[in-house]
Amino acid sequence: MCSVFAVSFFAEAQTEVNGTILHFYVGTYTDSGSEGIYRFGIDLATGKLHSNGLAVLSENPSYLALTKDGKSLLAVRETQDDNNQKMGYIELFSVDESGNLSSVNKVSSGGAHPCHVTVNEDGAVLASNYTGGNVALMRIEPTGELSEVRSSDQHTGKGPVAERQEKPHVHSALFEPGGKRIFVADLGIDQIKVYTIDKSTFALKPNKYPEIKLAPGSGPRHMVIHPDGKLLFVVNELSSTVSAIQLLENGSFKIGETVSTLPVGFSKPNTGADIHLSPDGNYLYVSNRGMNSIAIFAVMHKDSKIRLIGQEETRGEMPRNFTLTPNGEYLLVANQNTDNIVAFKRNAETGLLTFTDQINAFKPVCLLFK
Repeated sequence: MCSVFAVSFFAEAQTEVNGTILHFYVGTYTDSGSEGIYRFGIDLATGKLHSNGLAVLSENPSYLALTKDGKSLLAVRETQDDNNQKMGYIELFSVDESGNLSSVNKVSSGGAHPCHVTVNEDGAVLASNYTGGNVALMRIEPTGELSEVRSSDQHTGKGPVAERQEKPHVHSALFEPGGKRIFVADLGIDQIKVYTIDKSTFALKPNKYPEIKLAPGSGPRHMVIHPDGKLLFVVNELSSTVSAIQLLENGSFKIGETVSTLPVGFSKPNTGADIHLSPDGNYLYVSNRGMNSIAIFAVMHKDSKIRLIGQEETRGEMPRNFTLTPNGEYLLVANQNTDNIVAFKRNAETGLLTFTDQINAFKPVCLLFK
């Protein structure tokens, strides 16, 4: 089940004697010592990590997202009511110049177990409800508050993996940069649903080409679009693979190759988790939970293919989420089950990683820089 990535990083540069510190937020599950959202930092000169303590009290603030101007932070909250019924909220926080957080309001996510939230430059917000099997649209109003759900779409169907695909499980949503489309990964039905927003009604509507069907049992989880806008990469949780999808000029899609995230001969249980590209689009990274590694791929631009070139141990268990610093110099991993965040220096020429530091953190489940 999606327990959502909950380390969101607010990038605030500050000059110190030993270098430049980038500060970031860490969202967590609050069932084993955590009290909410925390702030950490990485020294860009040394790769060392620093803890700055609790940023704000919050219950299960898992996945986090920042608005483009960095003045508002959104957090998924997975909670239960008095009857032990699963509920979900999206909470909006204001961010002051020092990075301090203040709660503005929270609204229902429109479904059970939200595991992802994202926001575009216009303030449109999408919540992915894993157990609810739907995607919900809301927005940040001119007043600065988050609206109630304005539109939603309930998925239907199931997949061949009975214990994981008994019904739809929406896992993430992605706004196409500079485009009108929205891609929504549904692990339960092996599809990426494609939408647009009707501006007159502010409602979700199916795209002209409304879905991308992946191999049965794949379990699409998270996605990333190449900087050239021509390729969509999706990590498939259940099959531990990455699929490359061509975004064609006529608006349609073509599924290219699907490549394993595991080395030949690895046979232990594993699930794929997060996926990111280097800023130049030359290298693709995927986290493996089970093998506990970051799979490193070279992107072959001419033929739209990827090639596995390495694996880096995450020095912890259950690397649910990871992120790159905005300049691509470092890669940071959130190891949920071992309560630690690990930093690696990234070689821009080879794409390979070198360990620099690790630090304790309560149940970190997502990393996201500004």
